[in-house]
Amino acid sequence: MAKKRPQTKASKPQLKDGGRAAGVNEPVPVVGAREPCPCGSGRRYKACHGRAAAHAVTELVHRPFEGLAGECDWVALRELVPAATVPLTLKDGLPEGVPSVTLATVLPMAWPALRRDDGSVLLGLQNDTSSGDLSRDLAAILGRALTTEPGNPVPGERAPADGPRLQDLLDPKAPFEPAVHAGFEFWVPDSAESATPEVSASLERANAAAIPTVKLSGVDAAYWCETPDKNHLRWVMPHAEEQLLDALARLHAAGTTSIGEGTRLVGSFRAHGLMVPVWDLPSAMGAEECEKPAAEFAERLAGALATDTPLTADERRARGGLTNRQVTLS
Repeated sequence: MAKKRPQTKASKPQLKDGGRAAGVNEPVPVVGAREPCPCGSGRRYKACHGRAAAHAVTELVHRPFEGLAGECDWVALRELVPAATVPLTLKDGLPEGVPSVTLATVLPMAWPALRRDDGSVLLGLQNDTSSGDLSRDLAAILGRALTTEPGNPVPGERAPADGPRLQDLLDPKAPFEPAVHAGFEFWVPDSAESATPEVSASLERANAAAIPTVKLSGVDAAYWCETPDKNHLRWVMPHAEEQLLDALARLHAAGTTSIGEGTRLVGSFRAHGLMVPVWDLPSAMGAEECEKPAAEFAERLAGALATDTPLTADERRARGGLTNRQVTLS
């Protein structure tokens, strides 16, 4: 435990609302709860700036990816897609020595991020986070990755309560275009032979567990996946939940939620503030066979979303059934 440094009234820094001492540009660092607060107030950290940090840990941001390009795809890659990558564009450009920044669904040994030997950065999306704001946690990891020595993974740390979010770091006008992979060979850009034994073992386990997944090209944020018994279509949608439930109920009562023979809308997920309707598909129905009926369904859904008349009795019953078949992922 650090010893308390004696201060005179004249030397004691005066704190501003932003959590920093006057004349000091550095944010107050995180220390042990019972240690003296680094701001110099003389109080323990947990009773001073630790209050804001503790609040940040428990405060849940309902839609952490709101405002980012491709919000629905961010949700899909976080919760549904095993192996995918997306090039990221920073608002202020790439720092010197960093040729590229790439978002990845998951990294070897569940590393939060990796700075490769060539200086490029891989940011892992499917990681445990320390606060209720996934965007702030990922931004903190990205910031550390940009300054980590090449050839090293980036450890997880608690994000500062007043740190930047992804929305502060990424260019909102840059396209967000996921590339879905059959496996995790993107972990090792040259060849699997150059990987360490630990990475090779992690790669083998990840490839064995990956569910074949394909992103549809004709509609946004819809992902086909193959399982042993049947296939599924999982479609992340940007609409407000109540409005989307009403629209789906109208279509369901009319018998028009199918996306092809033998398909069935079976329910939905809730994930990061968005709804993800899920269809069961016949095992013989591949991703290509989903493209046309999915586009046709998108047109029917747009019409239902534009309707504001009260739900009929049949539609209300359909809505209740859809609500009962919702599962919250996050």
